[in-house]
Amino acid sequence: MQSINEIDELVKLISKLPGLGPKSAKRIVLKLINNRNELIKPMAKTLAEVYKNISRCKICGTLKNNAIECSYNNCKILEKKYDKICVVESIGDQWSIESSNIYEGYFHILGGTVSSVGKRKEDLLINSLIERVKKGKIDEVIIATSATVEGMTTAYYIKDSLKGINVKVSKLAQGLPVGGEIENLDDGTLFSAFKNRNGVSNKAD
Repeated sequence: MQSINEIDELVKLISKLPGLGPKSAKRIVLKLINNRNELIKPMAKTLAEVYKNISRCKICGTLKNNAIECSYNNCKILEKKYDKICVVESIGDQWSIESSNIYEGYFHILGGTVSSVGKRKEDLLINSLIERVKKGKIDEVIIATSATVEGMTTAYYIKDSLKGINVKVSKLAQGLPVGGEIENLDDGTLFSAFKNRNGVSNKAD
């Protein structure tokens, strides 16, 4: 069987994408090659621009253009001001909630969970969340981590970290299926979870 290094490398890279294996990757590579001008050329240009210009905000964790500079009390990513922060594990979770149109407010993307492999508490943006709450006139923090062991552990750690701060802390309703990840939930389930979210104690022991 013919082996071309460039093609083999491209197949390996595409195979690393979620939900794709070697066979799917090969079909995608063939589609790309058969549509050089329509797909490969503009895709290569766009990927280069994204690599150069887009990164995660070091304060809130969401994606932003590198030309935007944010501070704890002045988010430049969103023009409108809010008094709520929804805390999620990943940007995928943020996109799922945004597309459902059930929540209007700031997001805070942790970048994982406390128990994630290779993740330490220090690696998550929990300290910056505390600073945002203190300096950004925030009335409510909505914890929207997944209903997994890791997600629930992270939620507890966030709640504990916010103790003593004058802010309402709530968590998505328990209608969230056990083991369910936010990114994979349908709009109806998300709507119910947000509408029926529960307040959690935020008083220092």
